[in-house]
Amino acid sequence: FLFQMQMLDKFPMEGGQKDPKQRIIPFLPGKILFRRSHIRDVAVKRLIPIDEYCKALIQLPPYISQCEEVLQFFETRPDDLSPPKE
Repeated sequence: FLFQMQMLDKFPMEGGQKDPKQRIIPFLPGKILFRRSHIRDVAVKRLIPIDEYCKALIQLPPYISQCEEVLQFFETRPDDLSPPKE
């Protein structure tokens, strides 16, 4: 969510703030409220929409898809290389 807000602030025209017809930044799937016991179910349900969001994001023109915020968003973190077993 914070990443999406950064993108919309950095690219207001492409985010459709002045003219919604000009929006090219994809919409982020909405937040889902859940109880702790439903974490996996919610993650599985959001997997496809978030995957589609990421694919649409990297297909945008290079000045967006290769900006610092996008590169940081997709940057590998230590936990990605050695995820928790559970």
